[in-house]
Amino acid sequence: MDDSNPLLSPWTTPFGAPPFDLIAPAHFAPAFESAMADNLAEIAAIGTDPAAPTFANTVEALERSGRALGRVGAVFHNLVASYGGEALEALDRDMSPKLAQHGMQVSLDPALFKRIDALHGRREALGLDEAQMRLLDRLHLSFVRSGAALGPAEKTRMTEISERLAVLHTAFGQNVLHDEKAWHLPLAETDLDGLPDFVRAGARQAATERGLDGYAVTLSRSLIEPFLTFSARRDLRETAYEAWIARGTHPGAHDNRALIPEILSLRRERAKLLGYESFADFRLADSMAGSPAAAESLLAEVWEPAKHKAAEERDRLLAVARRDGFNGALAPWDWRYYAEKVRQADYAVDETEMKPYFVLENIQQAAFDTATRLFGVTFTPRPEVPTYHPDVRAYEVRDADGHVGVFIADHYARPDKRSGAWMSSYRDQEAMDEVISPIIVNNNNFAKSEPTLLSFDDAETLFHEFGHALHGLLSKVRYPGQSGTSVRRDFVELPSQIYEHWMALPETLRTYAVHHETGAPIPEALITRLLAARGFNEGFGTVEYTAAALIDMALHRHPAPETLDLEAYEREFLGGIGMPAEIGIRHRPAHFQHLFSGGGYAAGYYSYLWAQVLDEDGFEAFKDAGDYFDAATAGRLRDILSAGDTRDPMALYMAFRGRAPSTAALLQSRGLAGG
Repeated sequence: MDDSNPLLSPWTTPFGAPPFDLIAPAHFAPAFESAMADNLAEIAAIGTDPAAPTFANTVEALERSGRALGRVGAVFHNLVASYGGEALEALDRDMSPKLAQHGMQVSLDPALFKRIDALHGRREALGLDEAQMRLLDRLHLSFVRSGAALGPAEKTRMTEISERLAVLHTAFGQNVLHDEKAWHLPLAETDLDGLPDFVRAGARQAATERGLDGYAVTLSRSLIEPFLTFSARRDLRETAYEAWIARGTHPGAHDNRALIPEILSLRRERAKLLGYESFADFRLADSMAGSPAAAESLLAEVWEPAKHKAAEERDRLLAVARRDGFNGALAPWDWRYYAEKVRQADYAVDETEMKPYFVLENIQQAAFDTATRLFGVTFTPRPEVPTYHPDVRAYEVRDADGHVGVFIADHYARPDKRSGAWMSSYRDQEAMDEVISPIIVNNNNFAKSEPTLLSFDDAETLFHEFGHALHGLLSKVRYPGQSGTSVRRDFVELPSQIYEHWMALPETLRTYAVHHETGAPIPEALITRLLAARGFNEGFGTVEYTAAALIDMALHRHPAPETLDLEAYEREFLGGIGMPAEIGIRHRPAHFQHLFSGGGYAAGYYSYLWAQVLDEDGFEAFKDAGDYFDAATAGRLRDILSAGDTRDPMALYMAFRGRAPSTAALLQSRGLAGG
């Protein structure tokens, strides 16, 4: 171990957290080089072992391999996303193809696959338990899907594709970040009509961060969406909206439209090499859905009812707009503005009235306390744990048996930070040779102000990401390859989406929605109005999401993606499905990072809806028990969180629910039943 490089030397920090204060960008390249060399030596030792392959000397040996590489990679990729900066971005561009090449070198190692394949062929005779059998099955499948069973020429091509995709994915994400950093809309006092205090505070903070006087709107979702909701200046709303949807489409070095056809073409070629008609067929073959047809069937089930509901919402918005003297057609930059007016008129819910009750620190505490009541875990601030930014907070997680893990909260938007909200890990739980506890991070992009006030949607987002965090924290598996969120893509959103339900409980609101100035709890009448309005604008939300999921599937089933004129295709596709002109797709392809800054959600964006089938149906179990904190039901839910990938996800769900999931609760919750 290299004691001169903090990434490779032992970490003596509290709970073994990364020593961020000692780590510099210059440490990463040599650390990766050393860790990759060590990993290849480990792989060679497994492949050349003269002993006949066994589960211990092959599968378990493989699970032990690459620990140094995993540690360096976890720190690097998390810092690239959460901290950013030119040095890390340059390293990311340099390292991504090298890491992809290394990954393929391991996945295509013939001696290693020969041993795994031999074990898989006689797996029934090995005396494996359920988790071990699943680990072997999934490991064998991952090698096959990486190309290990192909011929030499095809393996070479698979490696070339993987390296090129890594370059393109990195460039795509950095291009979006560039456009988000490069644009801002300066505002003078005369431009603030309609903006409540919390939006003005966020705009003032954004201007200060950019060295500007006055106010500024940026392309951070936490700032631009409130601006589009409240600004009475239609001209400025249009300017901001057009900039928001133009990310990735600017001619020149940062134009993602040039990257997408190549990404799609390479993915299709890889799928064809593996015997699949399209990348969507390849991706969905290893999912709960099972096929593109099944995923599209679910999307189709909600699409027409959602458009019908959105048309009703549009008519109501137009009625309010006409009353205010607006006589034109609604445009996408008008919807949020008039929707807020309708919300106030029809439900007496005014976000400016609600927001003072949703203080960031209180909502984080609500998420903690909900986990305490459901799962018996506690969260204690640990300021001695090193972090990578002054705004980041670390907590020790404990339960009745002692230390569980470390939770890191990084809630604020920063210019170099990736947009959106996500969960990740610096260390995954395992217990193969010793008990290793997880270090889990939640990232949000809330506009920083004093105090930081959230919308109800922001509060649900915090709960959503914390549900993911619990999936990582409460993992209780033996093998690292099965830890936490290492599950199928269309199952991974269940823990996050079901956790959102507890944010909307009246008792949660009564306890944690407390006015930031007076300390008074949110009034009962406001709770009633808030919950009554939860289904409001659901047609809009379902349309903008489902359109994005549909175009994802269509792009990944395209027979000749290299020929795509992306913007023409987007227009024709949205016209073909009858996309309402007043509603913009949630993610245009050129900034659709779920799909193109990595492969995680490629041909998989439908999974949020698939998981909502599970989460709406699953939350009904607590309703059936008559107690949203019922211990027995919570115990069965914890079984899902702790199981990781040790069991088939449908088997896990049915053990929790007692039956297969139904779409009835989903359609009811979105107001689409019988639509």
